Amino acid sequence: MPVDNGSELLKYYEVYETIGSGGFAKVKLGRHILTGEKVAIKIMDKKDLGDDLPRVKTEMEAMKNLSHQHVCRLYHIIETASRIYMVLEYCPGGELFDYIVAKDRLSEEETRVFFRQIISALAYVHSKGYAHRDLKPENLLIDEDHNLKLIDFGLCAKPKGGLGYELMTCCGSPAYAAPELIQGKAYIGSEADVWSMGVLLYALLCGYLPFDDDNCMILYRKITSGHYKNPHWLSPASILLLNQMMQVEPKRRLTVRQLLDHPWVMRGYSSPVEWHSTRPLGHIDEDCITEMAVAFKRSKRSTVQLVSEWKYDQTTATYLLLLAKKQRGRPVRLRAEACGQEPTCSPLQDIQLKKSLHFGEDDDYDDDDEEAVCRGRGGSLVFPLDCYDDGSNVMPKNTQATRTPHKKPTCQSSDKRHGDIGYSPVIGQGKSRPRNGEKRQRARENKENLAVPDPDTNVFALPAPITPVANRKGRPNKAAPTTPVNNNVLNAPAGPPKDVSHRKPGEQQQSGHQGGLEGLAFSPERRSRSLDMAACPGDSAQKRKAGKVFGSLERGLDKVITMLTPSKRRGPRDTPRRIKAQYNVTMTSQTNAEQVLNQILRILPEKNVDFVQKGYTLKCRTESDYGKVTMQFELEVCLLQKPEVVGIRRQRLKGDAWVYKHLVEDILSTTSV
Repeated sequence: MPVDNGSELLKYYEVYETIGSGGFAKVKLGRHILTGEKVAIKIMDKKDLGDDLPRVKTEMEAMKNLSHQHVCRLYHIIETASRIYMVLEYCPGGELFDYIVAKDRLSEEETRVFFRQIISALAYVHSKGYAHRDLKPENLLIDEDHNLKLIDFGLCAKPKGGLGYELMTCCGSPAYAAPELIQGKAYIGSEADVWSMGVLLYALLCGYLPFDDDNCMILYRKITSGHYKNPHWLSPASILLLNQMMQVEPKRRLTVRQLLDHPWVMRGYSSPVEWHSTRPLGHIDEDCITEMAVAFKRSKRSTVQLVSEWKYDQTTATYLLLLAKKQRGRPVRLRAEACGQEPTCSPLQDIQLKKSLHFGEDDDYDDDDEEAVCRGRGGSLVFPLDCYDDGSNVMPKNTQATRTPHKKPTCQSSDKRHGDIGYSPVIGQGKSRPRNGEKRQRARENKENLAVPDPDTNVFALPAPITPVANRKGRPNKAAPTTPVNNNVLNAPAGPPKDVSHRKPGEQQQSGHQGGLEGLAFSPERRSRSLDMAACPGDSAQKRKAGKVFGSLERGLDKVITMLTPSKRRGPRDTPRRIKAQYNVTMTSQTNAEQVLNQILRILPEKNVDFVQKGYTLKCRTESDYGKVTMQFELEVCLLQKPEVVGIRRQRLKGDAWVYKHLVEDILSTTSV
């Protein structure tokens, strides 16, 4: 079976840094070559997906059928023998959960803006016959216009008998699950979604969950009782709406249709929530078609036919991204230099892409110190009614880290399947073998969906399984220096390098750049001999031909030697970054970054948090008593530009969102920053 080196992906996209990762998938920032638009590329390895492969199929089929202003847009699906690439709408604002954490809680007015968008998305999804079944702040992303986008349809259901058909699968995130789900009763998907919306609304208004406990069984008892506390700052209208949505008896709950014009939702607005799509797939934009027809030298009629097939290939992606440019008021233009022959993947690109698309358990501990602007993780699962620890990543063997035992087992039954955005977008983290009960529940759930094909139909060809021992032996040595991935190299134009300001006019380039690929240094002896053999005017035609052949071979050999020669990696940052104030940055009253960093370093072992330090960035994690990773996050000490004080940037990578919130708040409060 051929190995997937990512060349199919590189035909259409430039691939940049990882912006979200998990055990079964990772999300990378990308750029569509033809349109120049940023995208989120969700990369899934089939052998890691295992039993979750049908769930990926469900998610893809659902997203193909959904096109709404508050649902994350699917652009492109690329499937190879070993991997699946989902190209999705890029939302730079990150998760709604992080926004709540940053603001502690939202005002009623701001909550109403977001909640109307959530209602709009769910009403549309329900109108298409789907129940989402995993509503939570981690599955709502904020786009560049500060609007919400719903993600993660891996647990959605499209019942054969319509949305009123009863479902049986217990799935979703426990803290947001309706009582009838955790009791194992038959339930209506739309009614369960309304309960989850009530929990989500409570989290927006209060900054914490109505039902929360580290012990799963206690949590389930709280949910089934339906009793929660209303803080003093909630208005009577808010209390009433929450009570109407979080009714233990499903038939007594409000419906999504009743929420459209509910008095609380209508306050300050003159019209009910608009849930119809403003960008239906059936509409064909003439400007986009004209630009594509001219660029690809096709007739407009044939271009319309190709687009109307909605195959979610390069044609679909190009059209939808052009349409996105037009909707933002930008010129509907394709990049002229990219409209010619499709680029092929060079040997250098192969090596760099393998590093860029590397799947490893300790991958998050080896990424560059770049701030992620959007993430695709979270993920939920079909959970049994018992408590178990989550995560299975291991600490890099060749990385120095402070390790302390983690004593507190937590019930973290979300984040355990393929996908996170967002960035699914959504990526899970666990690689542990599913229990028999989980497999039976998954099998029942797949029967509920029309989107899941017949068992006889083999949609995806799984690669041969690799044993864990083989995986460990084949894993590259993290301690060995490697050539850093430079995304500019992947699409570098032919010719000399851009940085020539230090050379005198007429001076020959001595660094040996060939064909615009920086860093491919030739020895003077090899370079001179190759050039002399190819350029000597007195030689015969046979010698000139031989010179060209041997010169080409030597140049190729030089490239291979250079690529295999370890290069010096960029060392850790010796000074803190200067950044603008963001919602995921906690501002301190101090001006000494070193002092703040030392305070955090002192408190992390006391909180049973292991960490790896890279300059002023701390990559942290917690483990269960069984050595499984339950949480991964980053803390970075930085300098704010205005006001000029020290800030602490925080970013969740894996694990339960609310456990992360409590842990980070505890760390920051204890450091007295």
